[in-house]
Amino acid sequence: MLLGSYQLLWTDPASFFRLAVLVVFSLLLAITVHEFSHALVANGLGDTTARRLGRLTLNPIKHLDPSGSIMLLVAGFGWGKPVPVNQERLSQGPLGAAMVAAAGPLANLVVAFLLAVPIKAGLLGWSSPSLSRATYVMSGGLREGISDILGIVIFMNILLAVFNLIPLAPLDGSKVVRGLLSGHLATGYARWERYGPLLLVGLIVSDYFFDTGIFWSVLGPIVAGLTTAATGF
Repeated sequence: MLLGSYQLLWTDPASFFRLAVLVVFSLLLAITVHEFSHALVANGLGDTTARRLGRLTLNPIKHLDPSGSIMLLVAGFGWGKPVPVNQERLSQGPLGAAMVAAAGPLANLVVAFLLAVPIKAGLLGWSSPSLSRATYVMSGGLREGISDILGIVIFMNILLAVFNLIPLAPLDGSKVVRGLLSGHLATGYARWERYGPLLLVGLIVSDYFFDTGIFWSVLGPIVAGLTTAATGF
């Protein structure tokens, strides 16, 4: 998001600063909720590893991954510091691991839908977080400012949830799929997981350096559909 608005640094620095502050705030909130939920569910299922390492907290510093945070900040998708999980300690085994993995994205969706309640109820307007209106972010009155804040926070949470549910390692979607499979299917899938990071980086690079649009052509309609379901817009 910020990468697409870099021109504002020269044409309208104040607008860029407002947008940067809001995106960073949304990023911190989304990642913190995401990783805390992984730790919470793992702890509830019997694995205290995350709690012992200080990850069962809403302190964002504990959950930030430098490279993932930069990616989400400038590119629009990224990740937090992975929560360590010992599957052998989970009461549900592989299914428990899938539940832990799904907890992060689901928590982001819950936050997005809850924050969208006043918008869907008509108490606030919908402020779409598009680059075309970046110069207007938090430049109006109190009501408009709240709408701008909610718009980007909702968008970031939905985007983080959808991105992390892609079934490619090391994303949560891969762990969910692995936990739901059994026997030789799980073994076969595990062998392919090693290629996940390479494929993921390849898709990101092709999108941003060769403008293939592969990622957004898949993620965009899902993000838009969930945003409409949450806000009514």
